Amino acid sequence: MSDRDETPTTRLRKELPEEVPAAPAGPSEGAGQQAEQPALTGRQRLVNGLWPPRVTRAQLIVALLLFGLGFGLAVQVASNSEGDSALRGARQEDLVRILDELDDRTQRLEEEKQGLEDQRTELENSSDQAEEARRQTVEKERQLGVLAGTVAAQGPGITLTINDTKGTVEADMLLDAIQELRAAGAEAIQVNGVRVVAGTYLTDAGDGVSVDGNKIAEPYRFKVIGAPQDLEPALNIPGGVVQTLEKEQATVTVAQADKIIVDALRAAERPDYARSSSQ
Repeated sequence: MSDRDETPTTRLRKELPEEVPAAPAGPSEGAGQQAEQPALTGRQRLVNGLWPPRVTRAQLIVALLLFGLGFGLAVQVASNSEGDSALRGARQEDLVRILDELDDRTQRLEEEKQGLEDQRTELENSSDQAEEARRQTVEKERQLGVLAGTVAAQGPGITLTINDTKGTVEADMLLDAIQELRAAGAEAIQVNGVRVVAGTYLTDAGDGVSVDGNKIAEPYRFKVIGAPQDLEPALNIPGGVVQTLEKEQATVTVAQADKIIVDALRAAERPDYARSSSQ
């Protein structure tokens, strides 16, 4: 066919380029990447969080404190168990007596606490704190003088008389009486004209007893200042001072009084080595 015989449609087809075949579809995105890991279970995440353990300094300190607290509680429980076993075999009247003594000592401690709080309040509220401090210093000096035996004292208390006609009373028995009276709240004690102080010692001396080197003989007379309602029961407890002396065939008399005078004095002693730390 000649160019003149070609129709316009035929010529247009020759002039248009052939269609380029479509490129084959490439591999899908991420086909070369590995498949995603499977999701972890709750238990696996918990194990991974706890192991290996990661202990911080704060956690270690808390652990040590908890250990110390637990050890202290264990010791306290063991101590209470021992005390309970000792009281379990006591008689009812002994338990009542022990309870009364604990109540009395608790009351005395509460009174001392209240007294200290009152002193603090007076110092805080006083318009002249220096004068109030001097007044309290003088009062404290008198109190210490009573305890040291350098000044006389008077107040309610008891008298304890021990008649030992058999000569069976020994120094340690009188010392037990002094210790029991002190535990019951005695504030001043005098035995046959000898003032009893913190450093007092008793020894056997032939047919009598020596108190701080001063020989005394029966009857032994104790003048004691303190709460009579506390002092007398302390001597009469089962198996106490009175029963022990009576087993030795001694005669014991305890009498309460509203006014006991303790006038035996001790000379003030200056220590050889000890000095006040405030100097």
